[in-house]
Amino acid sequence: MYLLVAATDLELEAARKTLAGSQNVTFLSSGVGPVEATFSLTRYLSLHYQISAVINFGVAGAYLNTGLDLLDMCLASKEVLADLGVCLADRIEPFCPDSLPVNREFDLENDLFREAKKILELENVPFDAGTFLTVSCASGTDSRGDHLRETNRAICENMEGAAIARVCQGFGIDFLELRCMSNMVEDRNPSRWQLKEACLAAGFAVARVVKGLTGVELSYR
Repeated sequence: MYLLVAATDLELEAARKTLAGSQNVTFLSSGVGPVEATFSLTRYLSLHYQISAVINFGVAGAYLNTGLDLLDMCLASKEVLADLGVCLADRIEPFCPDSLPVNREFDLENDLFREAKKILELENVPFDAGTFLTVSCASGTDSRGDHLRETNRAICENMEGAAIARVCQGFGIDFLELRCMSNMVEDRNPSRWQLKEACLAAGFAVARVVKGLTGVELSYR
């Protein structure tokens, strides 16, 4: 059984409709941010033992100078808790691993990741793959975005992925993350965002991945 997790009902809507009737998929609206995502998923997995893999999907902010644009699709090869550390005036520094070791990086290049890449290629869905960053406070300036991108060699940011990766790690469950770029990480300008369009694109893309994994028929009504 695949559990499809998104932060909001808006992000879940297209996938729910497209995968209507599937017996191998269930859905969870986790809430926004790493705390809500951790709580919601931990509670769910503690009560539902049949889940074999978790797929997190939805929207993300694309970092400048990565080659990404609005509505581009991306798979996470790694997730990083990017603002877990020391916040200074012009940068965020991770805690020193020798004195304060923390679990902040998660390698996601597993078999599910490789299978999803093949499916998206077969379905002719263009995508990029790279490091995603999870933040508790979304970046509202291009300077912060540039710092996070350069420090972590990342392509985009979100607010739940690394938290969900950590829960899946703890439960021994496979994890995949797929997101569509709804905005650029720049000096905050909501008038340029394409939130609804990105939610639709992410939902349709994850439905195609699930189709490839399970053989379920899709509904575009």
